[in-house]
Amino acid sequence: MQKILGVIGSPRKLGNSEIMVKEISRNITAPHELELLRLSDFDIRPCQGCYQCLFKEKCIMEDDYHQVTDAVLAADALILAVPAYFLGPNSVLKRFTDRGLALYSSAEKMWGKPAVAVGIAGIPGKEGYTLLGLESAAKLLFADLKQSRMVYGALPGEIFLNASNRKIATELAGALFEPTSVTQSPHCPLCNGSTFRFLEHNKVRCMLCSNTGTIDIQAGTPVFQIQADQHEFFLDLKAALDHRDWLIGMKSRFMENRAQLKKVRMDYREAGTWIKPDSDASQ
Repeated sequence: MQKILGVIGSPRKLGNSEIMVKEISRNITAPHELELLRLSDFDIRPCQGCYQCLFKEKCIMEDDYHQVTDAVLAADALILAVPAYFLGPNSVLKRFTDRGLALYSSAEKMWGKPAVAVGIAGIPGKEGYTLLGLESAAKLLFADLKQSRMVYGALPGEIFLNASNRKIATELAGALFEPTSVTQSPHCPLCNGSTFRFLEHNKVRCMLCSNTGTIDIQAGTPVFQIQADQHEFFLDLKAALDHRDWLIGMKSRFMENRAQLKKVRMDYREAGTWIKPDSDASQ
């Protein structure tokens, strides 16, 4: 029996994110057990950027992050759901993925885990970069993202006053354990992403895999030609492991340039006046 983990990026109990995950699960025909976790229930602190997890193979901060990653590791598949807050995914999702350096020690175990993702926004078309944030989270978890969708509904439960959203849940359920399909809409040929930044002339950059290429119009349809960079994050397992090695190499690079880097930083040490939290003054 498959173990499916529903990762809910909303603090609202029985809100649209939660019931969408459960509706997707109801429509998965394969025998499975659904486990759920709400990211806001866990104490996940901001990444300190210390790189210690790359050498100790575990984040040194003593919070709930490891409990969440252990659940991800134990799952056979993932369903990610998050609401849009001010034109982007709820910040708890970003705080979780910011700690992703600690996952590189488990990259081989996590690689290729099937996943689907769904974002929920209150106003059609006003999701901003919510879907991109979800897709990025799935990729940075080394998952094989089968499909991602946006649905709309503001009030708790409102998404299922619209029958088309139940259909979307059914489609996501059907996609989870099927071979990954390439979308027919304009997309990045490397990562299947559909969000782009337009640069000078006809140059574009895919915002999911961050590679650059060009856009052309063929038979009235945009066609993106994107080339892989020399430094990739998640296009394949080797790229992920190469990036891990590059990160580990930062330690020796820092030691070699420590004196020069310190000189640059010390030049800015006395600039400005810091505003401190009121709580600091009472201690």
